[in-house]
Amino acid sequence: MKLFWFLPTHGDSRYLGTTIGARTVDHAYLKQIAQAADQLGFEGVLIPTGRSCEDSWVVASSLAPLTERLKFLVAIRPGIISPTVSARMAATLDRISNGRLLINVVTGGDPDEQRGDGSFLTHAERYEVTDEFLNIWRGVAAGETVNFSGKHLTVENAKALFPSVQTPHPPLFFGGSSEPAIELAAEHVDVYLTWGEPPEAVAEKVAQVRAAAEAKGRTVRFGIRLHVIVRETSAEAWQAADKLISHVTDETIAAAQQAFSRFDSVGQRRMAELHGGRRDNLEIAPNLWAGVGLVRGGAGTALVGSPDEVAARIREYADLGIEHFIFSGYPHLEEAYRVAELLFPLLPLDHAKPAGKVNLTGPFGEVIANDIVPPAPKLVAQS
Repeated sequence: MKLFWFLPTHGDSRYLGTTIGARTVDHAYLKQIAQAADQLGFEGVLIPTGRSCEDSWVVASSLAPLTERLKFLVAIRPGIISPTVSARMAATLDRISNGRLLINVVTGGDPDEQRGDGSFLTHAERYEVTDEFLNIWRGVAAGETVNFSGKHLTVENAKALFPSVQTPHPPLFFGGSSEPAIELAAEHVDVYLTWGEPPEAVAEKVAQVRAAAEAKGRTVRFGIRLHVIVRETSAEAWQAADKLISHVTDETIAAAQQAFSRFDSVGQRRMAELHGGRRDNLEIAPNLWAGVGLVRGGAGTALVGSPDEVAARIREYADLGIEHFIFSGYPHLEEAYRVAELLFPLLPLDHAKPAGKVNLTGPFGEVIANDIVPPAPKLVAQS
């Protein structure tokens, strides 16, 4: 099980849909979150992409030298950048970070944003471009000389002279719920990502992608993108969920849902259908809450509950075949610590964990009475 965190390059706050509790997300703050995630033992961080965000490649390049083990999941946008240039950028960042780059393939779901970036393709055409893009990108990134002539893209003698650290190239992550997306995942990617839908819907997606990949003689790993609201008790967690949207007005929800309605993303439509723009029935499955999606695009659900409850839900997704869990929480700095402290001990993580006690810098809390180190609690084994 691999747990990732999130860099909120589009803003952070204690409350959604309002300036109340908002904080400045500058480079110093992003550095705090990245270094906290690195030291706490998260596998990596997802950096979002789009016009509402700081550029993910610049952010990752600036933070790689300031971290040690943390991996960076950074987006490429087929149809907006050359596949050859993108492959060379990936190889450079992979070398700079000593093999800590992961690639998130994003086809785009907002036609207005796509047009602003010079892309006037339909939903189907964007997937055609992405398929051609990845045929070129994968070859160039693997050190091949590529000649390709397609419907949308053509290259001659395309190559990258400097290889990446990871072979044949940094792993490709991708998410999409439409039929073309599933076919694309089966053909090209290493890890298929789903947003946090109820387990039954996730199981259906996993089965579809796995079958499509097997038909092409490939295997695909799976991941999920979720928010987390975990507290020491279930009651505290649900109070925190209610508090997170306590300043959201009905007008803000309506405006957000109207904006999302222009998207041609099937995944975004599925997120919206979970709550229907209403706040009166947001627990859509045990401990799965759709309140975030009232005003936030993309991942709109959160796991809410006590450590035992949230860990149980995570293990349910793991039983479906999910290996990568990309979490976030508001505000992201404090919640990174909360997730690590409350959930890490209950989960079978396969990546670096925080170091144990080392002289007087270990995780034992404050010294008691000037010379007594607090005893460690006895943890109950989890099945």
